[in-house]
Amino acid sequence: MVDHKALASDAALNLVFAALSDPVRRQLLSRLDGEAFLVKELAAPFDISLQAVSKHIQVLVKAGLVRQERTGRVSRCRLDAGPMHEAALWVNRYSKYWQDQFDTLALFLGDIDKPKARRKPRRKS
Repeated sequence: MVDHKALASDAALNLVFAALSDPVRRQLLSRLDGEAFLVKELAAPFDISLQAVSKHIQVLVKAGLVRQERTGRVSRCRLDAGPMHEAALWVNRYSKYWQDQFDTLALFLGDIDKPKARRKPRRKS
């Protein structure tokens, strides 16, 4: 039996990870953090064409990470971080693997930092 809900969730997660895989798209998301921009304003600091930035924005929109609000010919972009929550949950499932390594390292470093107990010299009788 095929779990269609799981398949849809996997497809959405794939879109988010694909969108986040590109450094330009990550920079666009960083710029949108807490602010809305016109596409032209959003594209200004990038050394690529407005058309290229628009294509990156469309990938982010398809992944659900950006919402575009159009008023006539003007398009304003806003961050929608909701889909990143599912990606973070997926990544966090594997945190136990690196957390175990950090715990082991902390124990090791703790052993190094502890002063060795000094033995008192025995008195000869």
